[in-house]
Amino acid sequence: MSAETQIRCVTIFGGTGFLGRAITRRLLAEGISVRAAARHPEDTAFEARRTQSGDIQPVYADVRDETSVALALEGSDAAVNAVGLYVEHGAETFEAVHEIGALNVAHQAATQGLGRFVHISGIGADLYSPSSYVRVRAKGELVVQDVFPRATILRPSVLFGPDDRFVNALAQIAARAPVIPLFGRGDTKLQPVYVGDVAEAALRALRHPDAPGKTYELGGPQVYSYRALIELILRRTNRKRLLLPLPFALWEILAGLAAVFPAPPLTHAQVTLMRRDNVVGPAALSLKDLGIDATALETILADYAF
Repeated sequence: MSAETQIRCVTIFGGTGFLGRAITRRLLAEGISVRAAARHPEDTAFEARRTQSGDIQPVYADVRDETSVALALEGSDAAVNAVGLYVEHGAETFEAVHEIGALNVAHQAATQGLGRFVHISGIGADLYSPSSYVRVRAKGELVVQDVFPRATILRPSVLFGPDDRFVNALAQIAARAPVIPLFGRGDTKLQPVYVGDVAEAALRALRHPDAPGKTYELGGPQVYSYRALIELILRRTNRKRLLLPLPFALWEILAGLAAVFPAPPLTHAQVTLMRRDNVVGPAALSLKDLGIDATALETILADYAF
């Protein structure tokens, strides 16, 4: 790669989220100032106090409101859209956040002449998926590329890290339930990626001249079946549990029943996602193309509080 682009200030949309916080910390470590944009910027103020950094500026922004997006971007050299929505609530729909919201951020980034824009999507984004979540993520990529052609798209697999909602959720199930239900036979393939590696990928996508206009799929060094991941966590926590295969048709029924709750523990979108492998494509650009050696899940498991 040729000489790196100089970036002084970056606005991170979704700066209070799991990935947004990791990207913030990585940029700060490089001396880059961060505007952490979120609907609840007070959460970012706490992060600033925790890191004792004066280089985090909490700002209000709702990606559904283009005016707030424009204000959050003023004075920035680059932007990262790390906003994620996994369960719809009223006006907070997949379309509003992942398509219209992505368009608003990309449009304002282009209008204000920002040099770099990194959009976080996900492996498996597909316009023809039966999952509305997956379809909208794909639409979000298209609108971003349309209005900001030099945007870099990062498609991570499921994220892991000591305070994640993935491994920790599986560990909680293992701690409480004598029987752990599997999606189908538990054969779905996953390639979990360390949140710190995705943060590093965002930094490099902002800096390197080869990254604009490209899409990278980000996965860890190992592919696991869902069953193998459960077994790994059971070994780590010294527990023995019965693993019970459940047909996807039954999971769909359970998701329908769970939909009555304000914050459903299971959704149809989640069931649909578990029907399909979530791994880096054989021809896709990856962490290696950004010069990053992927971190193994087993290396980080020792840092989890379970």
